[in-house]
Order: sequence, then structure tokens, then C-alpha cells
Amino acid sequence: MIDIIIPNWNGRGLLRTCLDSLQRQSFRSFRTIVVDNGSTDGSVSFIQQNYPEVSIIQLNENKGFSAAVNRGILASDKEWVLLLNNDVEVAEDCLHALAQICNQDLEYQFFALKMIDYHERSKIDGAGDCVMRGGVGYRLGTMENDSERHSIKREVFGSCAGAALYRRAIFTDVGLFDEDFFAYLEDVDFNLRAVKAGKKCCYLPDARIYHIGSASTGSKVNSFTIRLSTRNNVFVVLKNFGPVLFIRFLPSFLIYQFFWLLFVIKKRQFIPYLSGLAESLKYLRTMFKGYGNNQKISTLSAKEFGDRIINSEKQAISSIINRRSQQGKNNRLFKIYLNIFC
Repeated sequence: MIDIIIPNWNGRGLLRTCLDSLQRQSFRSFRTIVVDNGSTDGSVSFIQQNYPEVSIIQLNENKGFSAAVNRGILASDKEWVLLLNNDVEVAEDCLHALAQICNQDLEYQFFALKMIDYHERSKIDGAGDCVMRGGVGYRLGTMENDSERHSIKREVFGSCAGAALYRRAIFTDVGLFDEDFFAYLEDVDFNLRAVKAGKKCCYLPDARIYHIGSASTGSKVNSFTIRLSTRNNVFVVLKNFGPVLFIRFLPSFLIYQFFWLLFVIKKRQFIPYLSGLAESLKYLRTMFKGYGNNQKISTLSAKEFGDRIINSEKQAISSIINRRSQQGKNNRLFKIYLNIFC
């Protein structure tokens, strides 16, 4: 009933927690497919020896998150596809909760699972995804205390591809993940394309996973993440906004870029930042072509699409304000931004 796709790159140390949690599921009608991105740490032999029930697709090199999950999606055949990062533990009743939903909420084409911090389980890691006018995503509830507001099933803009359930038909209608992104923001691009095509996403608080985070790259801030995040931010804007929305969102986009640059300088990552910008220029024609293809599947006008993004950004900023308030931080700039731009 459900095919589970897990991309893996040198994640042997993470796989036991993830695969053991799948073995403990109360719901058993699923198949697990690990797509290995050319690991050199013995991941494949570890799976073969300890989890013979798991199917393995071996790539000869690290082709990135998008390529790995795409290979898994194309190799699967069930109506439902669950994408999971290799650095998660799946709650024992998670798949049961997903199975209950599969045949009930026919208006939704994909679902966001409740992501909880692996190490501090009173904290939310993500409760559905938003997108912002700066061309980036934000996981609702990130670093907030778990509370009643995160226990309510609701429609959200999109899902984090590290823990998301998809109807197979959505990939026919919207396309697969863009492999030019390699890693980072590929799910933001997918969410934008899905919304533009009239697809809806629902957050499922009863489907819980515990997420370690940044396990493959070793840290949240390094030259690799800065370079690809900078480059892919440009990709998202070029592929999805178009000239009308770009002009409409330009003030917000410039504000985001200004603070992103300050962050990069503070973290001493200016060279990777410049490298990311330079790389984005090589893909200009490809991204403009992608925008043209996106227009063919669009069911929304530029204004309707823009309004959806603005509403999503409001939710993201409200979540940021709530998190910062819990941490005792000042929110004056965020409140000013909301008053002026939202």
C-alpha cells in the first residue's frame, strides 16, 4: 500500500535507528527502498546483512537528494509514496496513522508529517512547510515548544521532503523533484509547482517522526550548505515567480537577501556564497525554461499564486515570532515587516 523511499549517502551510522523503527511499525503493508548515493562507508553491505527485506538501489556516485528520491519513486509502484530522510526515527504508530488517512482525505494530494526534534522531544522540528517571498521555505513550528497548536490537522502550503507522503498521481501532474537543485530547496520548488497546479497539502499531527537534522553534511552551516542554498534560492525565484511576481515581491526579496548576506558574512562563508551566485548564472536558461513548463500546469493566475505565497509567509513569520518569544528574544523587526509588507 505504501512504498517508503529513503535516500542515503554515507549514513551507515544512522540507518539502524531508522530501519529498526520501521520494523516496529504496527502497520505492515509497506515496502522500504533505500537509494544509496555511492556511499563509501559500507552502508549497502550493512543493509544487506541486517535488513534483507529492504530493497536497495545503488547509484555509482553521489547524485544528490533529488536524483536519489526520483530513482526511488520511479522504481516504486504503490499508490502512496513516503519519503523519509535516513536520520529519522519513525514512531510506532506513524504508518498506521498514514494508512488511516490514505482513503479518507481525497481532496489532498500530499501530506506533511509531524517532525519532532530527535534529541529534545518537547520541541517541534517541523509541522508543515511555508514558502516566503524571498524564495525560501520555512518549517512551521521549528524549535517551538510542542503544544496544542501543533496537534491540529490542517491545510498547509507544502511539506518537507524529509518526511512527506505523496499520492503517486501528483508526480505525473507536477513532475518529479528537480535534479538541478542537487540538495536543498528542491522541496520548496516542488511545493510551489504543486500549489500552482492546484494541489493541496495537509499536515498530519498523528503521523510523528523524530528528526536528527543535518546528519549528512555534519552541520547546519558549512561551505556546502551555503553554496547550494544561495544557488538554489536563485533557482526557486527564476523557476516559479516570473516577472510579475518578481516585481511584486522585489522589496521582500531584497530584504531577505540583505539579511542572508549578513548571516553569511557572520559565519565567514562569503566565498561559498559568491560561488553559489556564480553557479546560478550557468543555469539561467534552464531555469527560465522551467518557468515556461510550470506555466503549462498552472491553474492559478499570477495574483492568486502570489496571494497564496503571501499568506504562507504570514504563517511563517508568525511561527518565527512565536519561537523567538519562547526564547525571550525581541520581535520588533518581524512585527514591523508584517505591518508593512503583509
